[in-house]
Amino acid sequence: MLFLRAGVAMLSLAAALSAGAAWGQAAPATSSNNASDVAAQAADQPAAGGDVVVTGSRIRRDPLDQASPVVTVDAQAIAKTGLSSIADVLQRLPSSAGGLNTRFNNSGNLGNPPDGGGVGAGSATVDLRYLGSKRTLVLVDGLRYVNGASASGIPGTVDLNSIPDGMIERVEVLQSGASPLYGSDAIAGVVNIITKSKQDGLRASAQYGQFRQGDGQTQNYQLSYGAGSDKVQIVAGGDYIKQQSVRSSNRSISQYPNPGQTSCTDPIGGCSSATPNGRFIIGDYNITLRAPVIGRTPTFDPTLATGDYKAFTAADRFNFAPFNYFETPSERYGAFLNARAEFSDALNLRVKAVYNRRNSQNQAAFLPLFIGPDAGNGNLLDTVSVDATNPYNPFGVTLSSGANGVPANYSFIARRLVEAGQRTYTQRVDTMSLTGTLDGRFALFGRNWYWDVNAVVGFNDAHQLFTGNVNAARLAQALGPAALCTGACVPFNIFGGVGSVTPAMLAYVGFDEQDRSRQKLSDYEANLTGELFDLPGGPIGVAVGYEHRYQYGNFIPDPVIQAGLGADIPAQAASGSFKVDEVYGELRAPLLRDAPFFRLLELNGAARYSRYSTFGGNTTLTGGALWKPVADLLLRGSYAQSLRAPSIGELYGARSRFDQPLSDPCTNVAGSLYQTSAVVRANCTANGVPANGSYAEPQGGQLPVLTGGNPQLRPETARTLLFGGVYSPAWARGGLASAFSVEVNYYDVEVNGAISSIGADVLLSRCALTGDPLSCAAIRRTPAGFISSINGVLLNTGGIKTRGIDATVNFRTRQTRYGLFGVSLLGNYLLRYQESVPATTGSTVTIYDQSERGSPDQAYPRFKGTGIVDWTLGPVNASFTGRYVDAVTEIDGGNRLGSRFYGDVQLQFRPGWMDRKLALTVGVNNVFNNDPPACFSCSLNNYDPTTYDVPGQFGYLRLSFGI
Repeated sequence: MLFLRAGVAMLSLAAALSAGAAWGQAAPATSSNNASDVAAQAADQPAAGGDVVVTGSRIRRDPLDQASPVVTVDAQAIAKTGLSSIADVLQRLPSSAGGLNTRFNNSGNLGNPPDGGGVGAGSATVDLRYLGSKRTLVLVDGLRYVNGASASGIPGTVDLNSIPDGMIERVEVLQSGASPLYGSDAIAGVVNIITKSKQDGLRASAQYGQFRQGDGQTQNYQLSYGAGSDKVQIVAGGDYIKQQSVRSSNRSISQYPNPGQTSCTDPIGGCSSATPNGRFIIGDYNITLRAPVIGRTPTFDPTLATGDYKAFTAADRFNFAPFNYFETPSERYGAFLNARAEFSDALNLRVKAVYNRRNSQNQAAFLPLFIGPDAGNGNLLDTVSVDATNPYNPFGVTLSSGANGVPANYSFIARRLVEAGQRTYTQRVDTMSLTGTLDGRFALFGRNWYWDVNAVVGFNDAHQLFTGNVNAARLAQALGPAALCTGACVPFNIFGGVGSVTPAMLAYVGFDEQDRSRQKLSDYEANLTGELFDLPGGPIGVAVGYEHRYQYGNFIPDPVIQAGLGADIPAQAASGSFKVDEVYGELRAPLLRDAPFFRLLELNGAARYSRYSTFGGNTTLTGGALWKPVADLLLRGSYAQSLRAPSIGELYGARSRFDQPLSDPCTNVAGSLYQTSAVVRANCTANGVPANGSYAEPQGGQLPVLTGGNPQLRPETARTLLFGGVYSPAWARGGLASAFSVEVNYYDVEVNGAISSIGADVLLSRCALTGDPLSCAAIRRTPAGFISSINGVLLNTGGIKTRGIDATVNFRTRQTRYGLFGVSLLGNYLLRYQESVPATTGSTVTIYDQSERGSPDQAYPRFKGTGIVDWTLGPVNASFTGRYVDAVTEIDGGNRLGSRFYGDVQLQFRPGWMDRKLALTVGVNNVFNNDPPACFSCSLNNYDPTTYDVPGQFGYLRLSFGI
């Protein structure tokens, strides 16, 4: 019923707008079963008899009879969004679950997520079916593209920000498993980016946009030129895109760590105990500096009455929220060259060269410096002792961590190092890809056969500079015995409050962290396709091929970090590679054609055998049927097996840390399970929490999850069931209408042996509620009860199951005296999404549909839809896009995130005196100024950046030529 209500609402909106001829937009996505659209989009592909190669098959075929659901987004539709990243465009598709984008600012706030891929700072990915970006295969012109990196790990995904936007002709999104056709990673589907291979003359555009608040300024310049003849075609171009930041301090939703919070004293908590004046848990005292003390040693009074220190309270906590980015700044520029030479029908040469540079930045609040046995760093900082001879130590005794043989007499010291300035993470990423293709055709037994051989070589090289870190070894020396602080060493004042850390102190203990990473791809493949013999429905089509691929990746943190001496997120170096050899075959058998109730009946199937150097061989299969009972109706069904081999980062990624925003059920504070359940208290005590209830940290903090790869991982396997149909009635294309089609597809995907870690929230809950030995063993605590680590190492866990319905409606009128009108509706209705992970006995199943996962962020709305209306009259084109996201409820806490409806408008004018080649475009995204719903469990800025827009209206102006 909810799906029907949402669909009716969007249809009503579209009808109202169309009737009023007010706003409209050319559909940003259309079904590939729309004959005229597909034929036009594939016109630049050499073919015989109207057959072309479309995403989802290796066999040339009539695009009207597409056997798989493919959504196409062309360059014109991309331009109509006003967005400056193809990732942002694709993430608007209802079947897309989001993925990394420029709204993520997690480098120093959270660390490395437990997925084996690193932070991915500044990069952008696409995620279909909520199955994760690593389960969506990204191709460029049907060939593999080098994976991205951001000097923070070894991702197993393509960074869409490494592909110059100016070279994109269209994007074809296959919404079905396709490993038998394309190999590993195509579990959720395939995103095939088709580049410009034929163009006459110059195309150029310049766009400027910003939010109404005056920030987030974006510049987008694109230029391409094409020339040639029937035998030779060359297209070259480049682009420059610069996006300024949106700061969390400039949006009301992100002023504090929790939505609606107005002070760190609010009972909800969330502010950091690393306060600028310092928090000191010494013996039986939990204290903080009463006021800054600069230039002298503060005095410690154990009565807390007359000294410089006082009892630590929530009012002393630090609000880190307004120091982050809501949208990260980035600069991208790139160039491409596409060349094709036709020597004869038997031989053609294609060459493509791509280069892209990305400069981007993430930002976090001032470094939270924690030292002591309960600090939870997992490195030297947990063993630092503050010597009695340190000139700034007011306690008169050595504060022992217990590591020097003397029993520990303090828990931890936390100091927000504001003197060092904010932490910044600046990335410089270079990507290069070279592709060469020889192809042609020949006649065999009176039929045309087509062949091609391809070579792809690519690399991604990333460097990251992190400012604001501290060298733990030098800090230990500067806090240690004064007699050993000699030479360049400057005694460190951790006790004196804001301003007491001098530039000389910082110069000795601080350092600029420099990390780097690199990924390489070498891919070689050969394909042959043709026809064997005729069946009653037409010729049997066949395709066979071979592929050899080599991938390498490394991540090299700064030497200080590798030595375990950094004060921020720890990490170790990692590298690895693999080779794979694959052969595949595909068969298309048209059994009947132009018979009663069988306008077309076709069977199709494919198989691929892969042999990996990392785990051995595997075979995947797919099979399907296509039936047209009448000319206007196409029905199809398919079964597909898919495979995803573990990526380099998942296999060989070294230990790092993810500071996940979570509540510990074992903390003795108001509203916690510890206070309300005797069973929980007993289980927590068994897990290492002091039985006296002294462990009382506020809810909603960050808990350390240790992440890392696992060389024992096995491939994921999946099966996909797909049933659907396309109805395009001839009667609806008469009179006013020129095109009308309805497409509905049901999908059911099951992933087995999914590569992931057991969620820290699941481990904490199971340990506290049931005492599950597997879960409790993954949680390590200090003697005081603080969590020092939660094991998040990757495993072949349980499985993932998801099923849902995709629907698309397209309608376009003929030219009338009032103009030309178009309506397009796209929707996804999520029936079920669940994950299972192993326990000591059995497994734990979590159902996510209609929920918000929280960190790592992801919403699973029951329905998402996009309604588009456009109107063209002479030189004027107007468009309106409505985007709807259904309500969800946070799994952690039960907070409801209400539904959202975003509206985007665009107006374009093409003067006749320029032969319609010059266009002036103005647009506003989020014209209704809707804010995202507030989220308590989300990672940062109190909202989910995978699903919702940055708060504020975004306006833009564009001048284009030849487009």
